[in-house]
Amino acid sequence: MRDSHRKKEATAIRRAILRRRRRRRRRFFLLLELIILLILVGSTYLYSKFDLMNYQSLEHKNLEVYKDTGNYTNIALFGLDSREGELDGGVRSDCMMIASINHKTDEVKIISVYRDTLLRQSDGSYSKANSAYSYGGPAEAIALLNRNLDLDIQKYISVDFNAMVDIVDALGGVEIDVQEEEIIYINGYSTEITKVTGVDTQPVVSTGPQTLNGVQATAYARIRYTSGDDFKRTERQRLVLQKIVEKAQQSDLATLNQIINDVLPQISTNLTAKNFLGLAANGLKYKIGEMSGFPFDVTTSENVRGLSGSYVIPIGLSDNVSQLHAFLFDKSEYPPSDQVQEINDDIEYLSGVNSIN
Repeated sequence: MRDSHRKKEATAIRRAILRRRRRRRRRFFLLLELIILLILVGSTYLYSKFDLMNYQSLEHKNLEVYKDTGNYTNIALFGLDSREGELDGGVRSDCMMIASINHKTDEVKIISVYRDTLLRQSDGSYSKANSAYSYGGPAEAIALLNRNLDLDIQKYISVDFNAMVDIVDALGGVEIDVQEEEIIYINGYSTEITKVTGVDTQPVVSTGPQTLNGVQATAYARIRYTSGDDFKRTERQRLVLQKIVEKAQQSDLATLNQIINDVLPQISTNLTAKNFLGLAANGLKYKIGEMSGFPFDVTTSENVRGLSGSYVIPIGLSDNVSQLHAFLFDKSEYPPSDQVQEINDDIEYLSGVNSIN
């Protein structure tokens, strides 16, 4: 009976994810969009603002880089659940994305890694994907992605999740179609965000399309307790980012300058000024590709050996990694590494979930 229920649950999730993948989105991650917008005010301006960011050098040997993926630059993007401005560790990453830039086609694809995904940590134990940042900062989080997904990520950008408050308010709010089940959580998270940021807000009292301010929009993006759980949360995050980008594209330079001044101090990165200029130089040529979530074939479980809580379980990690490389790098016959296969077997043992269930 349980297996039958799990099959139905997994099938429903897979169908929902496939529907989302078929809808090609013109969505772009905010930080990369801001890089492109910086072109409008010139390279000298970019250099003048670079010192506002928290630059963090990472040792290559700690990143567990797998073999080179070729003509691609892969950048890890982390949205942090920070209360005191912690950007370099000690907090979990609420949002985990990989932006992959194809330098032959100038296409950019973005994959969201579900934060609760059961993956191998640096000490060989298994835990949620988002715990790596808390344990060892950006280096540990990058290593987790490389170790479990056969990737060669070496660069990252981390943002205090509450930076969204400043961005949305500078843009005059964003329009969101609020559902009945979301109101209680928007208001609950808004109270917490106000305590952390000191930014006042009002409760959301009605459903339907409406303009949310910075606190409300950030609260909306953090909801994970309605139907769809963390899968729905990543959709909300992408929607808010889409709305931000749409409004930023229509904003004047004074507004963009305010956003840049507010946001850059809340960024940690190991991208150098030269790296940023390299991205910006080609920014207008980029074509925005698909966004999706990882794992592609997935279920959830609260029955993981030796662990408590609810986990996102890849249904066959090896198969999911092959799909990931096909999605990002057009490698239709990618054979996962022996390490990924070993992790696959461990996850099957710990969760009791495998690709033939």
